[in-house]
Amino acid sequence: MSVFLARRLATLLATLLFTSLVVFLVLEVLPGDPAEVILGTEATAETLAALRAKLGLDRPAAERYVTWVAALATGDFGLSHAYSQRIWPLIAERMAVTLPLAVMAMVLTTVLALLLGVYAAAHHNKPADAAIMAVSQLGISIPSFWFAILLILLFAVELGWFSAGGFPGWSKGFWPALQALVLPAAALALVQAAILARITRSAVLETMREDYVRTARAKGLGRDRVLWRHVLRNALVPVVTIMGLQFGNLLTGTIVIEQVFTLPGLGRLVFQAISNRDLALIENVTVLFAFIVVSINFLVDLLYAAIDPRLKARDV
Repeated sequence: MSVFLARRLATLLATLLFTSLVVFLVLEVLPGDPAEVILGTEATAETLAALRAKLGLDRPAAERYVTWVAALATGDFGLSHAYSQRIWPLIAERMAVTLPLAVMAMVLTTVLALLLGVYAAAHHNKPADAAIMAVSQLGISIPSFWFAILLILLFAVELGWFSAGGFPGWSKGFWPALQALVLPAAALALVQAAILARITRSAVLETMREDYVRTARAKGLGRDRVLWRHVLRNALVPVVTIMGLQFGNLLTGTIVIEQVFTLPGLGRLVFQAISNRDLALIENVTVLFAFIVVSINFLVDLLYAAIDPRLKARDV
């Protein structure tokens, strides 16, 4: 177990270091003057020189990178020039919206996908299977922002069940804040649920053909019991793999959805940082996104070992 964890942790750290290096190279080292990007081409030479000194751009690139990574390791995300304040409080404030939104979307995705995928597999080549696959194909083809607009028109404008956008804040009460996230979470979950349902169906169908499943049925176990207690667990490895990737997609998908619903989340902060040419904020939020995605995939690797101990044994 210790070898398994050590290898996964080493992979996590290596991925984060590589990601930070790529982000740093793209934003600060490749041709182009970051100070000129921030201030514009009409800035005077004196103003550009002052900003370069303030941002540390007058120092060697290797020194700037090491200093930046060392600061990140201690939780220091630096200063935002657009907001004139520390970056971490800005991120923490917006994470209070984005993380609950992503978790809600992931829960909706998982519940819908498992139910529809297992049901479709249990009714293979029947009308219910064909209908679920047709709906999932439609869901894959619809952009999340377009579906978000449809949800606003139906549930906010026509029915008035939810607000069309905005976020009251958690201080206004748990239910009003949660209610403001329902439509955005549904918009994010549609495409991911459609993809995961098809993968779940394929994994369950493949597992149902195994000999131990036929043995369990021959012993007199009911179809539902075999399906949910024996087949599903062994079909979860590919499903969990996609779920880990999807959580990252949900986080990055908030950049668009939070714009549609005017939510003050991390995705909207990234969009504003790009508009304000706040390079320090962009690179730190990008690395934070990478850290969250890599950490989720690390947890997925641990789930592999819990679901199928044989996978852990191969790494020892």
